[in-house]
Amino acid sequence: MDLLISMAILSLFFSCMGVFSLFKLLQRMRMKAYLQDAVVVIMGATSGLGKECAKVFHAAGAKLVLCGRNRKALEELTKDLATQCATKVQTHKPYAVTFDLADPNTIAAATAEILKCFGHVDILVNNAGISYRGAIVDTTGDVDRRVMETNYFGPVALTKALLPSMIERKQGHVVVISSIQGKISIPFRSAYAASKHATQAFFDCLRAEMEQHEIDVTVISPGYIHTNLSLNAITADGSRYGVMDKTTTQGRSPTEVAQDVLAAVGKKKKDVILADLLPFLAIYLRTLTPGLFFSLMASRARKEQKSKDS
Repeated sequence: MDLLISMAILSLFFSCMGVFSLFKLLQRMRMKAYLQDAVVVIMGATSGLGKECAKVFHAAGAKLVLCGRNRKALEELTKDLATQCATKVQTHKPYAVTFDLADPNTIAAATAEILKCFGHVDILVNNAGISYRGAIVDTTGDVDRRVMETNYFGPVALTKALLPSMIERKQGHVVVISSIQGKISIPFRSAYAASKHATQAFFDCLRAEMEQHEIDVTVISPGYIHTNLSLNAITADGSRYGVMDKTTTQGRSPTEVAQDVLAAVGKKKKDVILADLLPFLAIYLRTLTPGLFFSLMASRARKEQKSKDS
């Protein structure tokens, strides 16, 4: 009797494993088909996570429109990608569109140029951004507005400009690279955290409103990534921070994060957190025991201030 039960359990186990393996295979096939020949616009494509996303989406067979402020860097990237030889999928020569997302006067012309490349956009990856380090009492209003313009108003304006063509086709996917700091706030990051909280809220609303038009929205919130984001951050007076923070140095490789972004987009996930255990716990702590979370953040603020004063 025991032998029969054991055999039945083993049989059920292997059956479940088979079903799971089949599910994963179908998921990979669906993801591959979704990305192959899809027109993908990537903002902030000249460096860091944006550049790595360009590489993985190109390797997946997407038709890329790479955007950024640095024309020379964009041209070099498109040239590098165009000369790469794919082994499994057919790749396409990327296009480059140069404009400053923080300048609202450039959005209309840039949108027209983007649509001219392939005639439509399947996936928009809002990745461009700027970081910030400083105390609230020392930060000028111009700095707050600059961060919001780049991290929030720019992506929102570009998304709104491209939405009509997506709605007309009843097909599209809007992706935004937000941050863990769009879900929790830490001291001396006020402008950055505010821009990412606004981003999270806007694209959550967009997801709900676009469902009737069959347009997907994905918000991706990474933790620390080993890029030049902190080096290029601005400070309270608008000057360049110029320091590679320890947390950034210990952050995840942008190549790994780009692969996770590709998978999240391919699976049409709605909200994704790409972080270690501690940020996950902080998010739940903020929700379940806000008083404790606020005390911990106040303690962190005191320690950081003391370190700066010493």
